[in-house]
Formats: sequence, C-alpha cells, structure tokens
Amino acid sequence: MTPPAAASAAAPPTRWLTAEQLGPAFDDGGRILLLENHEVFRRRPTHRQKAHLYLVALRQRARELGDRGALHRVHRYRDALTDAELVPGALEVIDPPSWAARRLVRELGASILPSRGFVTSEQDFAAWAEGRKPTQLVMDRFYREVRERTGILMTPDGPVGGQFSFDADNRQPPPKGAATLGLPEPWHPVEDDIDAAVRADLDALEAQGVRFLGRDGPRRFAATRAEALAALDDFVATRLGDFGAFEDAMMLGDDTMAHSRLSVPLNLGLLHPLEVVDRVVSEYAAGRAPLNSVEGIVRQLIGWRDWVWHLYWHLGPDYTRRSNALAAHQPLPAHWWRLDGSATDARCLSHTLDTVGGAGWAHHIPRLMVLGNAALQRGYDPAELTAWFQGAFVDGTPWVMPANVAGMSQWADGGVVATKPYAAGGAYIQRMSDYCGSCRFNPKVRVGPDACPFTAGYWAFLDRVEPSIRSNHRMAQPLAGLRRLADREQVVEQECARGAI
Repeated sequence: MTPPAAASAAAPPTRWLTAEQLGPAFDDGGRILLLENHEVFRRRPTHRQKAHLYLVALRQRARELGDRGALHRVHRYRDALTDAELVPGALEVIDPPSWAARRLVRELGASILPSRGFVTSEQDFAAWAEGRKPTQLVMDRFYREVRERTGILMTPDGPVGGQFSFDADNRQPPPKGAATLGLPEPWHPVEDDIDAAVRADLDALEAQGVRFLGRDGPRRFAATRAEALAALDDFVATRLGDFGAFEDAMMLGDDTMAHSRLSVPLNLGLLHPLEVVDRVVSEYAAGRAPLNSVEGIVRQLIGWRDWVWHLYWHLGPDYTRRSNALAAHQPLPAHWWRLDGSATDARCLSHTLDTVGGAGWAHHIPRLMVLGNAALQRGYDPAELTAWFQGAFVDGTPWVMPANVAGMSQWADGGVVATKPYAAGGAYIQRMSDYCGSCRFNPKVRVGPDACPFTAGYWAFLDRVEPSIRSNHRMAQPLAGLRRLADREQVVEQECARGAI
C-alpha cells in the first residue's frame, strides 16, 4: 500500500490561471484554479465594463472546466493560495503577466512555467536586445527579425510585396461626406445568466461605495473561446479588407471603423496571436484580402504587441515611475477620470472621452493623437496617465500600457519607445477625421477665442520642452518653425491661461 504522504507527493499540481490566461494555450489538462478578487476594484479605478468583462470571463471559464476547475472569490491572492495549502509544492503557474504577480508566485514558492501567449520568448528578446542601447530597441528592427525568423509573409527573396511595412499606404482619411465606413455593425456577444449575475454583483459593489469609471452597458467583447473565434471570423469577413487603408482615420459616427477589437480576447488569452496571423495571411494567399491590410495586422501582432510585452520586462518594474523626460507634472483633469466629454469644448477630445466612457475602448489613433496628444501638450503626469489608460480601457493590462502610454504617447522615457514626441496640431486631426467640422474651434487658428487647443497647444508645448528636445534631429524642423513664430509669446500666454482641456 502506498503511504498517504507518498500519494500526496505524487498528485499532479493544481495550476492557477490568471484572468489573462483563459484560453486553450494555457491549459494542459490538469486541475485548474481560478481566483475572483473584487478588492482590486476598491484599490484602483476600473471601467465598469472592464470589471464586467473580466468577471464574466473567469466565471465562463469555470463553467467550461466543470469538475476540473475551481473558482474562488477572494480578498487577497496571497491568502487564498496559502489557505488552499497549495504552496509550496502543489501549485504551478504559467509565469504571470505583471511584475506584482510574478513577485507573489515566487515568494510563495510556486512551480513556474515559461510565459505563453506570444510569438517570441523572453529569452529570444533578451538575445536580440543584448548589446543594444535602450534607444536602439527599435520596433521596426525587432519586427523584421521576427518576420525573418518565422517566415511569416516571407519568400526566399525577401518580404512578400518587396517591403516589410506598408504603413505608408495605410493613412487614408475618412471618406468625404460619409457618416461611417458603411461596414456592418461589429460582432457582439449575446449575454447570458453569468452576465446578469456579474451585473448584479457590480451593482452591489457600487451600492457599497465602489466607484467605477465609465458607464455600464451591454457587453461588447468576447469573454469565451467560442466568442473570440466568432469575433475573429466576423473581422475577417467584414472588416479586414478595409482595415489597412483606414487604419489611422477617425469618424464621429463610426468608432470601430475597420478595426478588429481583438485586443480584448488576445489579452484574456482566448486567442493566440499566431492563429490570428495565420488566418489573415491565409486570406491574402487566397486573394480575399489586400496585402496592406494583412501586413498591418501582422505588424500589430508579431511586431508591436510582442515588442511592448518584452519591453515591459526589459525596462523594469519602475519604468513608468522613473520616466518623465519632459518634466510633465500636471494632474490629470477630474473630467478625464469621470470620462465626461461634456466638460471640454474640443469636439475630438469630447467625443473620445464619451466613447471611452460608454464602451471602455477606442482605436489606436484616438488614443494616441487625441488623448495622448492632449496629455502631452498639457504636461499631464505620465504615470497618472498610464494608470488612467490601464483602468479606463477594457484591454488595459499592466504590461500593455507602460510602453504604449509613458513611452510612445508621452515620450516620458526620452526616446526608448518613440524616436520623437507624438505631438501634432489641429491640422492633423482635421486631415484624419471629421471631428473639426462641428467643433467651435478652428484648427487653422492659434490665437483668439476660436484658437484650436491642439493647434495652439502644439506650439506652447514646443516652447515648454524646447530645452529637452533641442538635440533630437527629428524635431529640428518643428523647432525652427517655433523660432519663426511671430506670436509665440501670445500663444504661450493664451495656453497657460487656458490650462487643462
């Protein structure tokens, strides 16, 4: 007879899966532990629809697992894992996707498996980054290497179509005179009893004083593997063909446009980036999708997404806290935290804040060139802004936002993620959107009551940060324009008086 201790030692470990590890790539067939923690909503501001999505995803996964899984509602992850007597020795974890979670599982002595859900490993990136200065970790170089290593969109003679990027082809403005792109409504799930139970729980939390960002609404994003596959099918069938051309365009009547919205199921682990890549590449191979659209998706997934993931670990846990190259210290306006677009007269910003308030999502150009651009010009604190993006967006995970917000959007790291600050005047927004026609401000005016806060703000921003960016060769032309500006002092005085937007 086997002694009880020996039998216990031989038992397979229980695997704790985080809310970002809910798909088949993270399940090898053993016992699964899922933990639902409502206390995080008390500690950090979270969009109501993001909280809904994550709780639904956890409960749906638990239902799918049946007797093989266990879902526990907890107040502290540490206490729950300790009380379950799984650590040390009986708990295994796929390396979690945040610094805090990784510290926890190591302190508890869990058995740790390599991270999953990306195209390249952390070891791959470390080897690529070795010997490179921080400012040499350029995404385009990384993307080319991944393409060459994987063979995706490659021929024996080089990249399909003769070039690695078709980004220059993907900058068309929205169609003139149109209210939308004319595409079908994007896929959305059908809610069930789990959605209803989660909504009741969140209502109870609000009654107890928990303050969520944004507004409740119907769930718009996939929370199960089946829903994620349906969302992928819908994107390929209805939007992939138009994605490339209008990738950077914005429209008042069409917030989704041709974007996939697959970042949500990807960040929940419900889809693997390679299966999305394989799907869109096969559409190109079959002649059903243009190369510029397909390459744009491929670049987002095996280039940008992998790169941002690796930068999160490479740059360290204090990256956001220590990054403020432009000395931006203004607090984020209260109406941003309320997601209240009515508090600003700038139509582009008002619309984007309202969009995020109602859906917890906007595509990458409103994020970068409206929200990020406004914050950059006004000198909003990059660490606070990063926390805001993480809480306000349904796809805002701890590893996603630091490089995207502090690095790309705010140039707070001084040039590691982006080679220059992503600042632009109202002319850019006017060219790439239909926002300006109904706005009380004029994007061509920089002084006076009709002065666009983005146009005037752009020059005031350059005036403020000139000493910090003078050596950046990519800013030589804008700074030369600043020095020629006859009304420079008047613009700066005006925007100082205007303050936050």
